Amino acid sequence: MKHTIGLIKLQESNHLIPNITRHRPLATIPFAGRYRLIDFILSNMVNSGIEDVGILLPEQPASVLDHIRSGKDWDLVRRHSGLFYLPFPNTETAKRNELEAFYHYLAFLERSTKDYVLLANGHTVFNMDFNPVLRFHQNTDADITMLYCNAPKDMKASYTILKTAADGLVNDIAICPSAKVGEKTGMGIYLISRHIFIDIVRYAYEHGGFSLLLDGIMQLQDKYRILGYPYNGYVSIINSTQSYYQTSMDLLNANNWRDVFNGEHPIYTRTKDDLPTHYNQAAKTHNCLISSGCQIEGEVENSILFRNVLVRKGAKIKNSIIMQKCTIDADTILENVICDKNVLVKSGNRLKGAPNYPFIVEKDTVI
Repeated sequence: MKHTIGLIKLQESNHLIPNITRHRPLATIPFAGRYRLIDFILSNMVNSGIEDVGILLPEQPASVLDHIRSGKDWDLVRRHSGLFYLPFPNTETAKRNELEAFYHYLAFLERSTKDYVLLANGHTVFNMDFNPVLRFHQNTDADITMLYCNAPKDMKASYTILKTAADGLVNDIAICPSAKVGEKTGMGIYLISRHIFIDIVRYAYEHGGFSLLLDGIMQLQDKYRILGYPYNGYVSIINSTQSYYQTSMDLLNANNWRDVFNGEHPIYTRTKDDLPTHYNQAAKTHNCLISSGCQIEGEVENSILFRNVLVRKGAKIKNSIIMQKCTIDADTILENVICDKNVLVKSGNRLKGAPNYPFIVEKDTVI
């Protein structure tokens, strides 16, 4: 993949997870105890041998810049290549026009010597080597290769649904408000010849388009050879509160965890040094993911605790996600709850959500 430039698009709608993305973009939502969602696509690109990665920053980029910084933790600090930040265009229309950001940075792509562009979003959880995708793209003489997975169940949110022939040729592309089990669901990841990507962006934007998929790829579908490439491992597109919560709970299953976090292709994140977690004699834990720096005095079951969480004696946490530096005081009960960073739940509180509608406590809240 040395002849491919990675492009990560972070101008993503946050309206489906408003409570968690009020202070951060979708791509930097904390996930799985110590990671952020953007870590997955960034690590996959690096593990596949991509040396140049451009990040199209969101309108409020502070948390992205703070997390990734120079790219050192992903081995992207290099003399003539590596990580490139592409700031959000300072125009009113850029907020609702993703093509404007691509068009704004066409010169960046035109100066590149790479043959291909791997375009992806920052909110898909999976672990994949892109080298077989490149070989498929080359062997089939494709202009555009769209990655897809088979929907594991009926899902409600906006999805791209593909129909393909036996040889993988895409016959139809549709944007649907839901995906039915077994349907070929686009992952928002495209491998495109660089000059074709530039041509599509220029044509679509200069003809009044707003979306690369709707106004570019779908409008020009008859002009280009578009193929679908199936991904059969664990994958989840985080596009709602429910999908975030369910994906987090999925990782408590050992098989899913091994699929996403395997030693052959590690997922990198910003390195932080913390003390080991301390378990009090009264502590009870079962089927949990608990990060470093925590202090556990109560009971935790089927839950994910991020760094430096304090669980006081008598507290009971079940089926919940507790982010960094939260304090759960004594004699509290939390079930099906998501606590954002720096939350304090005082003694005696009972917070309970439903598996399909978790109770969310926003960042820096005291209850």
